[in-house]
Amino acid sequence: MWGLVPLFWPLLKPAGAVEILAHRMVWSLVFVGVALLFVRRWAWAGELLRQPRRLALVAVAAGVITVNWGVYIWSVNHGHVVEASLGYFINPLVTIAMGVLLLKERLRPVQWAAVGIGFAAVVVLTVGYGQPPWISLVLAFSFATYGLVKKKVNLGGIESLAAETAIQFLPALGYLVWLNSRGDLTFATEGTGHALLLAATGVVTALPLVCFGAAAIRVPLSTLGLLQYLAPMFQFMLGVLYFHEAMPAERWAGFALVWAALCLLTADAWRAARQVRAEVGLPRVSTSATASTSVDV
Repeated sequence: MWGLVPLFWPLLKPAGAVEILAHRMVWSLVFVGVALLFVRRWAWAGELLRQPRRLALVAVAAGVITVNWGVYIWSVNHGHVVEASLGYFINPLVTIAMGVLLLKERLRPVQWAAVGIGFAAVVVLTVGYGQPPWISLVLAFSFATYGLVKKKVNLGGIESLAAETAIQFLPALGYLVWLNSRGDLTFATEGTGHALLLAATGVVTALPLVCFGAAAIRVPLSTLGLLQYLAPMFQFMLGVLYFHEAMPAERWAGFALVWAALCLLTADAWRAARQVRAEVGLPRVSTSATASTSVDV
């Protein structure tokens, strides 16, 4: 679903990126609110309100994901699907770099090599684009920051999205009311089908997250990490094959470097996981399972 979402945002035209973003915030809260009513999980809200530091971190998370969502919607609807996919390819490298700089984590030599190759890829792409790939960098850094903050907040997927969209709700609703007062709100002027599509932004936002949260407790973390590469790969293929975005040689070179760095990270993570498994005496992963995972990715 995350990989195919670039097909959805163009359906919302003539709504602009900011109006789509505001609807996404409003309808996401509606969706997760109904979900929480269904599962009857509300105790976390009272605990969160009694912890100002965690609440402030949720506000930071809401701020950075707002930037991420807005830039992503704008990039897709303005013909930059490939560059947007690059942001999620380099996100693991940015996350590692932030771990070193902010959390003082120590990297293995292979991880250092991957980060170095990723930096070289950005240089190559900067030369190719004639400027830094700003869309990719904003998406990568905003999502990496979002992940870092969510790690500190330590809320479940639905609860976290509910808290973040609750903070986003009033500014988003205020913007939609202001647009309506100017007569520029497409929700009210482009027909029922358009209004339903805008309302569906809540489902498009929350449903993949709910599935991800369900998978996270059923699938090994190493497999889950590998599967997350599928979303930017689908986005990249859509950008090239469906939206027919240009891919000159220097962009292929930059992407090749990024993919090489990700291959190094994946191989290193797989090796480390097998080593830990061997040390604690768990059964080894079979060769057929390893081959299957590689084919899926």
